Amino acid sequence: MRTSAVVSSMKAAACAGVAALMALSVLPCVVGAPYGWSEAHITYYGTASGGGTQGGACGYPNTFAMGYGAMTAALSYPLFQGGKACGGCYQLRCKWVTPTRTVHNWCWSYSRTITVTATNSCPPGSHGGWCNWRPHFDLPMPAFLTLARREGGVAPVYYRKVRCAKRGGIRFTIGGNPYFLMILIHNVGGAGDLKAVKVRGGNGYWVPMWRNWGALWTCKTRMSGALSFQITTGDGRTLTTYKAVGGYWRFGQTWEGSQFR
Repeated sequence: MRTSAVVSSMKAAACAGVAALMALSVLPCVVGAPYGWSEAHITYYGTASGGGTQGGACGYPNTFAMGYGAMTAALSYPLFQGGKACGGCYQLRCKWVTPTRTVHNWCWSYSRTITVTATNSCPPGSHGGWCNWRPHFDLPMPAFLTLARREGGVAPVYYRKVRCAKRGGIRFTIGGNPYFLMILIHNVGGAGDLKAVKVRGGNGYWVPMWRNWGALWTCKTRMSGALSFQITTGDGRTLTTYKAVGGYWRFGQTWEGSQFR
């Protein structure tokens, strides 16, 4: 009886060990990714000059005219988060692959990195299925060609969120109407992505705004006089930029305030 109990105990321990190994084998971990990085893939869209990529789901009317250039990205659903990622910056570099008869290394260099700003969404169901519920960056062709060869079409990468380095202050483009103020907030440094926004007009009260979509923020309070803003980015930092918009503002104008440092 004692021997049988020992054998049974050993079998149970062995089964538990096998079960633990099987559980580890299906954990959603990133195997081989350097510390602080995650795995994704990149594809490209638009023309060789970046044509067809200037607009997008963040609401920026022309990313080239607004200073973002071709170093932008359309993010898949898990990264885009319904527009919360708009304005955030990501560093990309190619993942090492071992070439075989069916696997090719399309990257120029494994040490090369680029930084792109999230300006668009790559929705599920897009061509090739690359944006279907996994981290993915669809890049303007000039950005893609900085890392990989065009003939490859797709390449595995590592990515990480980084701080945005912007020239000048945060910019506010005024839209909407007197009873429905809509502000496009762009050229945001630091974390780049916006978590919360408040606006204060001549009445002296801070009014919370809500994300209409992408980088467009709205309030239904009639505003007059100079406009000040309290901006909180995705990392929790808050910046107050006083009278960023002058008292003689008009719809369609773009004004510049202070900047995250």
